[in-house]
Amino acid sequence: MMIHLKYKLLILSFLISICSSGQYPDSLLNYMESAAKNSPLVRQKFYEYQAALQKIPQAGALQDPELSIGVFLKPMELLEGRQVSEATLMQMFPWFGVLRNAKDEMSLMANAKFEEFRDSKLQVFYDVQRTWYDLYKLRKDIRISDKNIEILKSIESIALVSYKTAPAGNSGSFQQSPRPSAGSTSGQNSGGSQQMSGMSGNPSGNVSSPQSSTNMQNSGSMGGSGNGTNLSDLYRIKIEISDLENNIAFLEDQEQSVIARFNSFLNRPSLSPVYSADTFLLTDSLELSLPAMADSIRARNPMLGMIEYERQSYEARKKMVRGMGYPMVGLGLNYSVISKSEMSESDMNGKDMVMPMVRLTLPIYRKKYKAMQSEADLLSRSSAEKYTATSNDLQTEYYQAVQMYQNARRRIILYDQQYQLASKTLELILKSFSTSGSDLTDVLRVTQQTLDYELNRTEAAADLNTAVAWIKRLMASSDIE
Repeated sequence: MMIHLKYKLLILSFLISICSSGQYPDSLLNYMESAAKNSPLVRQKFYEYQAALQKIPQAGALQDPELSIGVFLKPMELLEGRQVSEATLMQMFPWFGVLRNAKDEMSLMANAKFEEFRDSKLQVFYDVQRTWYDLYKLRKDIRISDKNIEILKSIESIALVSYKTAPAGNSGSFQQSPRPSAGSTSGQNSGGSQQMSGMSGNPSGNVSSPQSSTNMQNSGSMGGSGNGTNLSDLYRIKIEISDLENNIAFLEDQEQSVIARFNSFLNRPSLSPVYSADTFLLTDSLELSLPAMADSIRARNPMLGMIEYERQSYEARKKMVRGMGYPMVGLGLNYSVISKSEMSESDMNGKDMVMPMVRLTLPIYRKKYKAMQSEADLLSRSSAEKYTATSNDLQTEYYQAVQMYQNARRRIILYDQQYQLASKTLELILKSFSTSGSDLTDVLRVTQQTLDYELNRTEAAADLNTAVAWIKRLMASSDIE
């Protein structure tokens, strides 16, 4: 008893260490959080935003002051002495509001970069969710196909027993005297085998036994309607199993491709394991109404916010350019070093001179300033048109996502009902096949229908969650944020 308890404690501590180390993130939210931190695209946009922030103090700073120093190799004789050297310090000031508008332009451009960073993060969230649902769908398809292979193998076992226990004259490729099966209508008898064969489908065309065309019509389809099992029935089951095994191999290869794409979003090695849940919660309804979602997209989508910030930055640039068309003012000092002169008796002899200075620029070439204002105005108009075009595209995407969401909801209800009915039908027909030897064609057909309905239901569930993720991406809404 103590040994078992010890093992349980060891296993529990191992599981706790795994969960705490984060080596097996089995949650979609964990994957999304990891993608937000490690995605190269998101990190690139974040660094671009950080770089844009550094432009704000650059745009709001004054020009560097100018300092000029001159030394006379031979002092210049003046009335009050001899001038030895001269130093001039000058600081230029732009027109009022130029620096403020320049800072506003760079601040708005930084905001646009931040919205672009948000959009890239939301796009990565959506890509992670969409790929995760694709991976879930693939793995679910593989499990469903494996389950159907087991069903077909059980049918094969029943058919093999029926084939071995059939009379010698009834175990060949065709049956000579078929009797009515349990699934036949009450109005049919053994003498109406030709009518039954016409209803069952095309003849098998099996060349293993050189029978006449009359015998082939009497035998019906490959499944036959008799109680015995033909050798061709076993071959058909093996063909169905081989098709499913080939489909599983194809799905497994596709799974590796999806895993590699998923790991690229997380910036991990391509072969890193990805864990997906066996089932996930279906989002039956969205929190907002459809008109409210459309308004939320216009108000919160980062692409629209980025374009609006760009338009505002061009407006600030237009104001800045207008101020640049006015003169710049420079304030400075001129300091002259003067030594005494023996020939001068003035009180100012040998005293240094300080001279305040004012400098003005003359922006007389107006064409370039007008062109700069026209450029900013045209860029602002371009951003306004871009905003409208992007808004229209987002609205189109939104209605496509809503259509996908509503269609997926209808498909889930439909395929769930059809799957339940097909499962019950398959259960009944398998019992009939094992007891009275019903037509194998019906068994395989219902088995295939059950498989298709379950696969379609899985695909519809994945599409529903993908549509919800798409709508949230357009609304700039995320569980991580």
